[in-house]
Amino acid sequence: METPTHEVEYEQMLLSRHTFLNQRGGRRKDGVMERSAYIMLSRIRVQGPMSIGELSDAFGLDASTLNRQTAAAVRAGLLERIPDPEGGMARKFRITDEGTLLLDEERAGIVTVLGQVMDDWSDDDIAAFAAYLKRFNNGIERIGGRPWPRPVGAPPRPAE
Repeated sequence: METPTHEVEYEQMLLSRHTFLNQRGGRRKDGVMERSAYIMLSRIRVQGPMSIGELSDAFGLDASTLNRQTAAAVRAGLLERIPDPEGGMARKFRITDEGTLLLDEERAGIVTVLGQVMDDWSDDDIAAFAAYLKRFNNGIERIGGRPWPRPVGAPPRPAE
């Protein structure tokens, strides 16, 4: 017997498929940065500078994977290594001005596409969908033990 949870499973599978099909080499069709950089910069933007160890805890990835990802982001000018602002031994990664600019550009592109997808939705429907997605993600984060920080107030908006 099919349950509503079966329907959620199927629709979630389709959602991940659509996300995959809109990416080439980890990048949105018209995107300016790879998906892994987009997610990492988004996390650092909300949380502040992070060390490899903190990134490893946050993403559940091994240090070698994160070393490769952060090195690529540093080479691309998206992140910079800084001494720990709190005086710790580990160096941390901070988003650069260029990283902020490109993150805003990538986010604006994604918001534009989402606007096209939900063009015939009311603002109330969009807000309800966002609330359900947040609740769904919070459940995943609770089970995985890796809560994701949310921006205080509204999510960061691209500079106009």
